Formats: sequence, structure tokens, C-alpha cells
Amino acid sequence: MEKTTSQKIRLGLFVIIGLILFVLAIYFIGDKQKMFGKTNHLETIFTNVNGLQLGNNVRFSGVNVGTVRGIEMVNDSNIKVDMIIDKTIFRHIKKDAIATIGSDGLVGSMVINILPGKGKLPPVVPGDVIESLNRIRTDDLLNTFSKTNKNAALLTENLLEITTEINKGKGTVGLLINDIEVANDLKETIHYLKISGKQTSESITNLNKIINSLNNKDNVIGVLKDTAVANNIKTIINNLDQSSSEINKVVDNLNKTILNIKDGKGAINYLSNDPRLVKKIDSTMTNINEASVRLNENLEALKHNFLFRGYFRKQERKKLKEDK
Repeated sequence: MEKTTSQKIRLGLFVIIGLILFVLAIYFIGDKQKMFGKTNHLETIFTNVNGLQLGNNVRFSGVNVGTVRGIEMVNDSNIKVDMIIDKTIFRHIKKDAIATIGSDGLVGSMVINILPGKGKLPPVVPGDVIESLNRIRTDDLLNTFSKTNKNAALLTENLLEITTEINKGKGTVGLLINDIEVANDLKETIHYLKISGKQTSESITNLNKIINSLNNKDNVIGVLKDTAVANNIKTIINNLDQSSSEINKVVDNLNKTILNIKDGKGAINYLSNDPRLVKKIDSTMTNINEASVRLNENLEALKHNFLFRGYFRKQERKKLKEDK
């Protein structure tokens, strides 16, 4: 049966529309894959492409700028990825840009994201190889999560054992929680520690007041810090020292005189015939000797006093230098 003219026209329109749709589809697909535009090659190397396939998009700062045209295994640890990039984008990509592999959404296909560089290096040129940053694989994440879960289980088990021991009253914490006497003793200890802390603070305050009052001239330390008073004390000590020497000389002379009297020498021998006079003289000498001993004791005690100890040491050093 021959076809009518209308049927032929319809067939021709169908073929023409189909061809137009086919051409448009090829154009849009080719435009998306950068097949008709001016493009150049850019390469990067990954250790794992994470499911990347030919034709996947290449994005620069979130914008589609090219596609993946080649994936080549260089060696057992490096995989070279060849990308075709729009020529107009090359001037924006610096040599320190970094390529990473990501996913287009949660369940979308893999894409290559080119991250802009932070430096001021020149733009890339066709054929350059940019650095890459390998993404953590899902298997590695699962292994990490598995180890974390095991550690969490061990920690939970240990915490359970510890809490069980505490509830049974074992250990220091268990005693503190379950033993009322220990808790009361601890409270009492803390109470006394607070009291001791307050008393210590008060003692330190009083001690600071005493230290600050040492500069006051109304007390002994304050008086000793006065230069005039110190010079007067030095003068008194010198006079006492000289008086002690003179008294020693007098006592020596008296001892010699007494010896002469006892030996019957000198005119004083005639006085010895009077017993009352002799008793008086003996009593006087005894008192003088006692006074001399006491004076020497007082001087010795004064030498050991912390206020005058330094002065006597200086005098001894001075005397030793003069003797030398």
C-alpha cells in the first residue's frame, strides 16, 4: 500500500525533529564535557582516586571548569589524572593550587575540586602538574570507628568495675561514700584545717605588723638603728673595757701589796699588829675581788649579748691586728 502525501510529510517532520533533538543532545553533552570549547590539559597525581571515573566534573572554587579525560596508573602508589580545563580559567589557577577528590552530594558521582592557592605564584600553564590532597577513605574511617568502639567498650567495662567496687565500699572512694565515720572524720579534719588556716593568716598579719614596727624609734631595734645611739653604746663599751683594765691593774697592785704585808715587808707591816685593822683590810680586799669577778662576769655576758657581740668581735680583730 502506497503512502499518502500526508504520511510522508509526517515522517519527514518526525525525522527532522529527531535529528534536531539529537544534535541538541550532542551539543549539550559536548558542552558539558568541554568537547567544543577551547580547553587545555592539566594533570595531578593521587595515591587513591576513590571511585573517580572518566567524564567526571572538575570544579574550581565550586564552579565546573572541566572534566576528567584520563586516569593512568603510574606505579603501585601513584595514579595520574588528566583533566581538560577551560582556557579562560587557567589564568585564575595558581601553581600552588591543590586538587582533591570529593563527591557530588551525599550519593552523587565523584568530582575533582581544585582549591585556590594561598601564595602569589604565577598561573599554571597547559600540561602542568598541580599538587593533590588525598581524602580519607571510608575504610580508614570505619577502622578508626571500630578501634574507638573497642576502646569505649573497655572504658565502659572498667568504669563498671570501679563503680561496683565503690558501691561495695572498697577503696578510698568507697569508704568516703559508704562509711559514715570516715566521712565525719573527713568533715572534722576539714573544719580544723579551716580554723588552722584562719589562725595562720592572723599570725602572719601580726608578724607583718611586728616587722613594720621595727622601723619605729620607740622600740629597742628602732633605737639601735639610730646612728647617735649606736655611737654612744660604742663609747660606753670602750669605757667599760678601759675601766676593766684599770681595775685589773689595781687588783694586781693590791695583791702585790698584800703579799708584801704578809711577808713582813714595808711600813704597812706595822699596821698588821692591829687585828681589827687587818680584818677590815681583808674584808675590803674580799669585796674588791668579788666586785672584780662580778664585773668580769658582766663584761663576759655583755660580749655574748646579740646586741654587742659584733662590736666585741671587731675589737678582738683590731687587737689581733695591733699585736701582729
